Amino acid sequence: MRCKKMVDVGRRQFLRGGALAAAGAAASTVTGGTAKAAPANALVDYPEGKLGNISDLAVNEPVDIEYPDADSPGVLIKLGEAVEGGVGPDGDIVAYSVLCPHKGYFMSYNSEDRTMNCPGHFSRFDVEAGGQQVWGHATQNLPQFTLRVADNGDIFAEGASDLIFGRPSNVL
Repeated sequence: MRCKKMVDVGRRQFLRGGALAAAGAAASTVTGGTAKAAPANALVDYPEGKLGNISDLAVNEPVDIEYPDADSPGVLIKLGEAVEGGVGPDGDIVAYSVLCPHKGYFMSYNSEDRTMNCPGHFSRFDVEAGGQQVWGHATQNLPQFTLRVADNGDIFAEGASDLIFGRPSNVL
């Protein structure tokens, strides 16, 4: 009987803690009386940064970029068909960090199977599926940058979906 009472106490504490955590999370997103939500595919916003222009892109040819700063290399790719997180008129422009989330090796783009590939431990990431890991030692997906295209075709990055390797947080 004593064990059952301890289980009941444990459940109550769990539910109370869960309710407090949910309330705290809700309260932390409220700023000045209005709720502020992060973009759908960004954990934390980085400052906006211009990456290029649609006219600079050719299908399946990556363009080197730096975002959110010079210490963070990445690629901007026009895939030729709409994909998860893609922007532009065809929904086919994506951008990713090229630092492997496992150990930070510089990765290369394989245009044949549209993956980012790590030479260190052979992790592979599908750029048509939001940077999802398809093979290797990495424990998280490849950080995809949240993009916006202006009326004049300029492409801007506004955040990242996952933590960029080597950074303790996504805050500059």
